Order: sequence, then structure tokens, then C-alpha cells
Amino acid sequence: MNRRDPRVVRRLSSLRRRRLAFVVRETAARVTRILLIALGVLILLAGAVLTPLPGHVGLPLLVLGLMVVLRNSFQARRRFIRWQKRHPKLIFPIRRLMRREPEILLVAWQQLLRSEKVVLRRPGWRVLKRGRKAVRKALGKTPLS
Repeated sequence: MNRRDPRVVRRLSSLRRRRLAFVVRETAARVTRILLIALGVLILLAGAVLTPLPGHVGLPLLVLGLMVVLRNSFQARRRFIRWQKRHPKLIFPIRRLMRREPEILLVAWQQLLRSEKVVLRRPGWRVLKRGRKAVRKALGKTPLS
């Protein structure tokens, strides 16, 4: 068999086509991943700009942008895990919001209690905590802690 044999030419062209298809598929996947990372960064920036404004648009945009970036960037995922190990109290609410079925009201309530604790240093001044305990007592439920 020499190179001019039709069977050899057909086999070589088949291998070349498969290789070309593989290269095109891999290139398209990389380009798609880069575009999704750029989209996620744009959503993150929009969320960062809208967070201080009235209304609750900024935080959901931040979480959505973070989800897009973390799903498409291995380096960002590694950094996020490193941040999670360093600052678990800061990252845990974000992780709860990124779940398939996020616990939005529970996260919001927890953040309200935390912000109240930071602003009002004395335990007697904390209105939300006292209110929660009064509601539990009126309903006859035992407190969790």
C-alpha cells in the first residue's frame, strides 16, 4: 500500500476531519467559557454599583454574577474556597444563596440579626432578638438556643 491508495487517503482524511472537529469543539468551548466569565464579571460589577442604591437589586446580581464566574473559572473557584476557609462567617450566607433552592428569607433574617448585633452593642437594646423570643413564647414554641 502506498500513499496514493484510495483506502489510505480515505482513512487519513477521516482522521484529519475528526482531529479538526475536536480542535474546533475545544476552541468553541474555551471561547464560550471566556465569554461566560466576562458576562459574570459584568453582572458582578453591575451588582456592586447597584448595592448601595435603594431597592434590593444589588445582592441578587452579585450572587448571580458570582455563580456564573464560579461555574466557569477554576481559578476563581480556588480563590473562593480559600476565602471560604479564611472568612467562613462572611462566605457562608453567600453559599446558602447559591444553592439550588436558596433560603433567602433565612439568610436575610440572619444578616439582620448580625447587623443589629454590630450596631447595637448592648444585648438589651436588640429589638429583633427580643421580638423573636416574644413571638416564640406567645406561640408556645421552645427557643432553639
